Amino acid sequence: MTPGEGAAAGEDPATAPTADDLEDLLAADLHDAEAAGPDGAGPDAHGAEAEFEAEPDPAVVAAERDEYRDTLLRLKAEFDNYRKRAAREEAEVRERATANLVDKLLVVLDACDAAIGHGSSDVEPIAKMLLELLERDGLERMTPEGEPFDPNHHEAVLHEAGDGGESVVVEVLRTGYVWKGRVVRPAMVKVRG
Repeated sequence: MTPGEGAAAGEDPATAPTADDLEDLLAADLHDAEAAGPDGAGPDAHGAEAEFEAEPDPAVVAAERDEYRDTLLRLKAEFDNYRKRAAREEAEVRERATANLVDKLLVVLDACDAAIGHGSSDVEPIAKMLLELLERDGLERMTPEGEPFDPNHHEAVLHEAGDGGESVVVEVLRTGYVWKGRVVRPAMVKVRG
């Protein structure tokens, strides 16, 4: 190559690259390409990429899976317990509200019993219907006459001397009621013994 052949138009022939310069550039480019690897990325990029491509340790993956599974099972159990507790509390509130209503309706039954006791038979159908309705839902009328005195179910307001044996209910002065196994109002009674 002559000094003027490789120079571009308007370029100084002394500064134009020579064939040796071009060979050196190609050799440097080839060396850089080999160092970068087959995909053309540099050594730093290849090393960072290797971190992401590395297979995770199966023991670590299994431990994480077991931890997530245990957490999920614990949360599921806690939620099931919460749901059961909420249902139980709701049922208790409903039972208390119903028992409170029944307690208020006992005044109506007492008034009907008093009216029937004074000879007013007009209220008998109402008293009977109300009592049947409440009995279907769990109300029980206590009839303790002749039974042994039980302070959990009876309230003794009168006492009559007896033979010194067990106290027995001889007369019911006010009817007592039990609502689903729980005493709503104890029977007011006269006791002998």
